[in-house]
Amino acid sequence: MNKTQNQKDVDLSPGLSIDNLRVKLFADGADKAGMLEMASKSFIKGLTTNPTLMRKAGITDYKSFALDVLKDIPDKPISFEVFSDDFAEMERQAIQIAGWGKNVYVKIPITNTHSHSACNLVRKLSRRGIKLNVTALLTLKQVREVAESLDPAVPSYISVFAGRIADTGVDPLPIMREAVQLIGNGTKAELIWASPRELLNVFHADSVGCHIITATNDILKKLELIGKDLDEYSLDTVKMFYQDARAAGFSI
Repeated sequence: MNKTQNQKDVDLSPGLSIDNLRVKLFADGADKAGMLEMASKSFIKGLTTNPTLMRKAGITDYKSFALDVLKDIPDKPISFEVFSDDFAEMERQAIQIAGWGKNVYVKIPITNTHSHSACNLVRKLSRRGIKLNVTALLTLKQVREVAESLDPAVPSYISVFAGRIADTGVDPLPIMREAVQLIGNGTKAELIWASPRELLNVFHADSVGCHIITATNDILKKLELIGKDLDEYSLDTVKMFYQDARAAGFSI
């Protein structure tokens, strides 16, 4: 997609504002202090985590960590993921995780590690009334299959890793726009723009009608830069380089 087409996809003007966003902001992380910080903000509407983030955060007791977080965040949706590669065990874990709180969504990967589709399990759990976050999707075929598997009366998320799509050199905007259409109306399923790489992706997600974008705290903290004067930001950058060079004691 060329530059002119990209400019039609999202408003890149200085008038960007968080107040005008329709997309809901979710915080993605596994550091409890960071999760609580983000949950305290009114503009953060939910939270997500995953086993990789939890491992990086040094979590060793999955259930204790989850219950501890839920005790302090009982009023915003939080997604916790199953971690088995066997669908029967995934089902057992999903039922248990769903029982941890009314605000819990259970993350189910789109396939297991053998590339076997999880759609049958998704259908079974959704019909049971369990709120799901079907994760790690990258294709429209996967979006279509998941949307058809979910009970339209049960709240759920379909999480497309737009950032990983972009990592392959493919523009995720057309894919995400079509994914919104595939989910359609008359259902409680919502599309998540997952794995964003920069703050601008928030406005990309908003421009295509995505319901939710989930981002790490590092990206969400850049929200305060929205609307910042670029000349001022340029000067801040020059000052940073100068101060760091002095602090390092560089000489030639």
